[in-house]
Amino acid sequence: MAEDLVLDTAIRDWVLIPLSVVMVLIGILRYFVSKLMRSSPSPDAKIVKEGQVIIRARNLKAGANFIPLRSFRTRRLYFSNEENGLLHVPKGQGTNPQAQMFSDPNMAMDMMKKNLSMIIPQTLTFAWVNFFFSGFVAAKIPFPLTQRFRSMLQNGIDLSTVDVSYVSSRSWYFLNLFGLRGLFSLILGDENAIDDTQRMMQMGGFGFDASKSLGAEKDGLDIIQHDWALPRFEQRAESVLRKLVK
Repeated sequence: MAEDLVLDTAIRDWVLIPLSVVMVLIGILRYFVSKLMRSSPSPDAKIVKEGQVIIRARNLKAGANFIPLRSFRTRRLYFSNEENGLLHVPKGQGTNPQAQMFSDPNMAMDMMKKNLSMIIPQTLTFAWVNFFFSGFVAAKIPFPLTQRFRSMLQNGIDLSTVDVSYVSSRSWYFLNLFGLRGLFSLILGDENAIDDTQRMMQMGGFGFDASKSLGAEKDGLDIIQHDWALPRFEQRAESVLRKLVK
C-alpha cells in the first residue's frame, strides 16, 4: 500500500518555489539572448514567389465551388499544367533543403545558435538541480494517478511504496521545462512562447522543401471535384423568402 508523506514547509520555500522561479527567469533570459543572437537574412525571391503560389492555389481550392466550372478549369490548368504550370516542378529541379542548408553558412550558423541557446542553459540548470535538489519530494498532485505516471513524476526517487501523486524535485524541473509555455505567452507574447518541445523538433529540420509543397498542392487541385454552389444559393434564398411570406 502506498504511504502518505507529510511535506515540510521548508521544502516548499527552499526547493519548490526557488526551482520554479529560476526556471521562469532562465526562460526569459534565454529568449532575450536568442533574440540578440538572431540574424535577419534577406528573403530569397524564389522562396517568396513559391510561397505566394502555394497560397493562391489554396485559395483556389477553398473557393472552387464559388466560380463557374469553366473559370475553375482555366485556373486549375494555369496552376497544374504539366508543361509550364506554376505548381509543376520538373524532375531533377527540386531543391534539397539539406543541401541548401550546408551551402548557406548563415542558415547553418542560425541553427547552431538556436541549438546552443537551448542545450547550454538546460544542461547547466539540470546539473544545478541534480546537485542541490536531488532526492527531494517537492510537491503532491491533488488527484490520484495510475502507476504509469511513476517514472515521470518520481524521477530520482527509487521508492515503490510512495504514492504516485508525489512529485520529486527532478520531475518538477522537467514539468517546468516543458510546461511553462502558457506563462511565457503571457510574459513575452504568443509569438515568442516557443517551448523546448518545439525547439527539439526544430533541431532536426533542414529548411523549407518547396518541391514537396508545390507537388502536394498540385495533387490537391487535380483531385478536387467542382460543384458550383450558386444555383443552390438561389434555391436557398427562394425557400427563405417563401417562409418569410408565409
